[in-house]
Parts: sequence; C-alpha cells; structure tokens
Amino acid sequence: MKARVHVMLKNGVLDPQGEAVRHALGALGFEGVNGVRQGKVIELDLADGTSEAQVTEMCEKLLANTVIEGYTVELS
Repeated sequence: MKARVHVMLKNGVLDPQGEAVRHALGALGFEGVNGVRQGKVIELDLADGTSEAQVTEMCEKLLANTVIEGYTVELS
C-alpha cells in the first residue's frame, strides 16, 4: 500500500519560501502570480494492513509540525 501526505503551512502563517518563489516568478516575467504557498509531499511505501489511523499518527508525531502545518493523507 502507498500513502501520499501533503503538508502545507496553515493559513495565516507566513511563507517566506513561497514569497521568494512569487518574487522570482515576477522577475522572470511571469505576471499575474499574486501568491505562492510552498509545501511538501511525502510518499510512504507501507506494509499491507497499515491503517489510515497509523499514517495519521505518523503525521502527528513526525511528518508535520501541527502547530503551524496542516496535512492531508491519500491512500492507494
């Protein structure tokens, strides 16, 4: 089984990397980009029988800083 975890900063948390990307896009001539939020994707190759609750626990304990980040889990 595979899991994909998307981790993003919560709304209201400043994203300096996203702002740097937005600025760089403007400098390269890409107009109309009003905002960029940068996150990360973590792909997990899991043993059969691993539950979504276990993946959620992984996120809560290690993969996401839940004070400033939110996350979503996709299982396939």
